Amino acid sequence: MIRSMTAYAGGERTTPWGTLGCELRSVNHRFLEVGVRLPEELRALEPQLRERVAGRISRGKLDLVMRLRAPEAASSLAVDEALVEQLGDLARRLHSRFPDMRINFTDLLQYPGVLRGEAADTAALHAEALVLLDEVIHGFVAAREREGNTLAAAIAERVDAVERIAAEVRTLIPAIREGQRAKLAARLADLPHPVDPGRAEQELVMWLQKLDVDEELDRLGSHIGEIRRVLRQREPVGRRLDFLLQEFNREANTLGSKSVDSRTSNAAVELKVLIDQIREQVQNLE
Repeated sequence: MIRSMTAYAGGERTTPWGTLGCELRSVNHRFLEVGVRLPEELRALEPQLRERVAGRISRGKLDLVMRLRAPEAASSLAVDEALVEQLGDLARRLHSRFPDMRINFTDLLQYPGVLRGEAADTAALHAEALVLLDEVIHGFVAAREREGNTLAAAIAERVDAVERIAAEVRTLIPAIREGQRAKLAARLADLPHPVDPGRAEQELVMWLQKLDVDEELDRLGSHIGEIRRVLRQREPVGRRLDFLLQEFNREANTLGSKSVDSRTSNAAVELKVLIDQIREQVQNLE
């Protein structure tokens, strides 16, 4: 299945230690690059998270963010009374020096360590995080595939247009050759001295051979068949398509350089425009 490199997916999972949140987003990149942001409770899990992502995704610059939001139930919180007592003693000692100082109870609760949540079961929390990541990756890959289908359709439409132009050029070639033969014959007839007919025919054949584009059109047809085959594959195809487009561009350039007729010159320009449009789409593929 063709996949885009841009996508987003997110999800949450409720645990006894709070609500786990996970977000995964990506943009285009030549290789796989994963940035990870985790809460302290999940820091040790980072290698496994990276491995899970790399097992399903091959290209793109990814940002993986996981959060742990404390449970809302007050019963899960405890006050460190010893710490509160120490803070109270300190406030009393400093009162004579700072008589205007006022300490609110809510301010006191915000001091690090005053409130303690239920101690997390690290192994269980990590297991929950991995389950959540798998769910998010599944949605992320599905989003990439939906966007990839759209890109593949756009590419296929332009490949069809390339094929039509190549077919039109092929039908023009016999008339163009005959026209060049007539032009050369007219020029030879205007020469003040007669030219050996055999030599003239030989020169004409050699000249027409230099202008022949049958081989380029044949290769272009082969590339069209290959790009259609690649678009049906289920593995990542972005790099292979990028290489194929270099071959497409080479044939279009040769067709333009050999052209002696405005119709084939215009066709070469149209081909290059279509190839550039295909390349823009391919840059988004995994």
